[in-house]
Amino acid sequence: MPKKRNINKMPAYLDLAQSLTGMILALFISGHILFESTILISKNAMYNMTLFFEGYFFFGDKYPSIITFLAISVLLILIVHTLAVFHKFPSSYRQFTLMRKHMKQLNHHDTYLWAVQVITGFSMFFLASIHLYTMISMPDQIGPYASSERIVTDMMWPLYFLLLFAVVIHAGIGVYRLIIKWGFFEAKQQKFMKQRRALLRTLMYFVITLYLVIGTASLARYIQIGYAHDFEKGERYHPQTKIAQE
Repeated sequence: MPKKRNINKMPAYLDLAQSLTGMILALFISGHILFESTILISKNAMYNMTLFFEGYFFFGDKYPSIITFLAISVLLILIVHTLAVFHKFPSSYRQFTLMRKHMKQLNHHDTYLWAVQVITGFSMFFLASIHLYTMISMPDQIGPYASSERIVTDMMWPLYFLLLFAVVIHAGIGVYRLIIKWGFFEAKQQKFMKQRRALLRTLMYFVITLYLVIGTASLARYIQIGYAHDFEKGERYHPQTKIAQE
């Protein structure tokens, strides 16, 4: 009887972990940008969204520790995702130069997208870690005024601006590549496959652009509030209602 070969299943497990954690992070980023964009509606809308995530509408009081728990969970998922994809990164200058050579020879659109995803992923890990640490250590400092103060007074807006572009581009390309990888957009005939992939790329660029516009507009609004408001007295926003103050 022929001997059974020992097949290393670790790459498959890592690939599955990469896909699952990547999809979770992409969904989180999509929701997070939309939640933050409530500041474009009004300060009160953003304030009530903060109360929602602090559990006020469920428990009748604010629990910023919920924000801490969510931030820690996202950070752990980000670490797992990074470890899962790390084995695919060039580990030496020689591998990097070979990769560049192959990219030029192939001249393939999706290969360039992968390279962009590597760059944005590398930068995103460091930028997102700083942001998540802030949310973990200061979960009660979220709101129309508190967030604006952090963005302007603490000079966090350059980091958030870079982070916005890194996460949106990385997530957009990542979802596109997941759909291609797992065959959700396959067609039996080659010509239809190319058409579907081109359509999917167009949709990807549209979604990326849309989220960048929303995220940039939201950040600009926080900056505007930050420069217009006097934070010397540590004032926090509270609407003219009976809802507990921030």
